[in-house]
Amino acid sequence: MPSLDALNASIIACTRCPRLTAYRAEVAHTKRRAYADQEYWGKPVPGFGDPQARLLLVGLAPGAHGANRTGRMFTGDRSGDFLYAALYRAGFASQPESVHRGDGLTLRDAYITAAARCAPPKNRPTAAELANCLPYLQAELQLLPEVRVILALGGIAFDYTLRALRNLGGTLPRPKPRFAHGTEVPLGDYVLMGCYHPSQQNTFTGRLTPSMMDAILQRASSLLQSPISR
Repeated sequence: MPSLDALNASIIACTRCPRLTAYRAEVAHTKRRAYADQEYWGKPVPGFGDPQARLLLVGLAPGAHGANRTGRMFTGDRSGDFLYAALYRAGFASQPESVHRGDGLTLRDAYITAAARCAPPKNRPTAAELANCLPYLQAELQLLPEVRVILALGGIAFDYTLRALRNLGGTLPRPKPRFAHGTEVPLGDYVLMGCYHPSQQNTFTGRLTPSMMDAILQRASSLLQSPISR
């Protein structure tokens, strides 16, 4: 089993998905006008956080002008602004803002990853592209031995986390658990929680509010204080 550093190096070098490889490179070349003077990351984005984390957050995919620009999950866009502010309030982040990889932000007892590692067109990875990334999530679960609570941000992250756990030998309840905001699914070694994704579509419309995000993270913290049999 490789180390987290070795896994992240293999993620960064990945070219499994031709459509995503071309798209992330095109975005990094053309850029957005507001960031025209910045060098884009333009590669797959590895996970980020505390190697001894007990809380694992799983998002959908890097934003084209967020993580695809900065090279760090949920960094440099409105989704990240919302998420890291909440993680800071909950005590999982050292600061409330995540601007770029060198801004000094660290996570405490938390690790952030995603179902897809490259920015997809229209923020929609295909099923085949998600399947190509699934082994990376499985490897992270194996390399993060202290994880107890997994917080899936959105339905796709929820479903692919279930697939990863099943592929690792976990027994899933029947019928298959369905994503809902606030849902909790005990899965032997873990508790899988569902949360609306902190996209602008959700946060600007009030579907996901700061108080709702705070409540989810408070519940995750509470679960971490309770023993989960492994």
